[in-house]
Amino acid sequence: MAVFVLDRQKNPLMPCSEKRARLLLTRKRAVVVRVYPFSIRLKDRTGGTVQKVVIKIDPGSKETGLAVSRVSAQGEHVVCLIELIHRGRQISKALDQRRGFRSRRRGQLRYRAPRFNNRTKPKGWLAPSLQHRVDTTASIVKRLRALVPVKSISQELVRFDLQQMENPEISGVEYQQGTLLGYEVREYLLEKWGRECAYCTAIDTPLEIEHLVPKSNGGSNRISNLTIACHDCNQEKGSQTLAEFFQTSSRLKDKQNRMDNVLIQCKRPLRDAAAVNSTRWALFQSLKNTELPVNVGTGGQTKFNRQRLGIPKTHALDAACVGVVEQVFDWQKTTLRIKATGRGSYKRTRLTKHGFPRGYLMREKSVHGFQTGDMVRAIVPTGKKEGTWLGRVAIRKTGSFNIQTSDGAVQGIHHRHCRLMQKADGYGYHLQPTPQKGEGKQESLSC
Repeated sequence: MAVFVLDRQKNPLMPCSEKRARLLLTRKRAVVVRVYPFSIRLKDRTGGTVQKVVIKIDPGSKETGLAVSRVSAQGEHVVCLIELIHRGRQISKALDQRRGFRSRRRGQLRYRAPRFNNRTKPKGWLAPSLQHRVDTTASIVKRLRALVPVKSISQELVRFDLQQMENPEISGVEYQQGTLLGYEVREYLLEKWGRECAYCTAIDTPLEIEHLVPKSNGGSNRISNLTIACHDCNQEKGSQTLAEFFQTSSRLKDKQNRMDNVLIQCKRPLRDAAAVNSTRWALFQSLKNTELPVNVGTGGQTKFNRQRLGIPKTHALDAACVGVVEQVFDWQKTTLRIKATGRGSYKRTRLTKHGFPRGYLMREKSVHGFQTGDMVRAIVPTGKKEGTWLGRVAIRKTGSFNIQTSDGAVQGIHHRHCRLMQKADGYGYHLQPTPQKGEGKQESLSC
């Protein structure tokens, strides 16, 4: 993973290698600005030549992929890979709980008739769990712009071409006769069916497009009649109807429940896709407000680029393949996973599932100079916790802290062993190796 570089005036320069950053720090020519992503500031340099750098975004419901790429005549060179983990579901659950508490308080003394029209929502309003996805993505983009000289932004805006999928015979769409033919449908089916066989739930195996009602029995190519299946299930089903296949198959277990699940899933809308479609234009407008050029692409185009270049599927590598891409270099980098954790809570009481208090939190926000969410390095010389631990700290009034590492939580670390590396900023960080060729999910589709 490249190291971001700032000059004396804190203006972004081109990133450098880890070796060069280590030499600059050793020779006292630079100081560390941030640990995640690792950034340094030069002491003896102002300004410099910069190249074209682009931030590429693949929005998602639970995770959003971001890639920082340097553009050259040969193609795009990946500088940094980031996967941003949203907390929309936690926000939704917290709001449901708060709604329940308020409802109880309103009715505990006297009955109050419900009022529905006393609050109006402004135009373009999004639910807090959806607005969170827009705000956190825009926040990470803003932070990256302060660390690297960004010239443009690319976003995967149109996730699925629903009109073409509902009516495959539609004409006049240029890409239908080109290399992107069918990629929108395939990516949609993989998302809808969870990238597993609809019949036997097999994963990590090549999947094929399968007609629920066979074409020989009058079935169409509409998206509601399509699913994905492994090769064995597709061959065994053949021209049978769904009911006949589940009755005669000897490979399937719990046949009735599985058939009911297939019938429900084929009519169920994509919850995550709906969240992405609800926020895509809000995110696009937020990126436009940066006054940088914003290019857009489709999900099918991203998938086509990734498979053409032989790149495994991850959220961050999807982002590197967004838009018009000729070639992608240096994508075998460690991915920085950033998890949105929030900045704490005003609520000082923990509750049981029935709403009764079960414990009270401390009033102080910091203990011995540490606060919950700080990135720390703890070096314990002796005892059961002997070793070096790196992660987010959860403080206690006693001075015995918990550290959340990438491998799990370590409890009972004394504060005198902890060293502050980065103040809490509402996010948790850890590095994850990027899969190499052949290690990604098997998701090839054929008709």
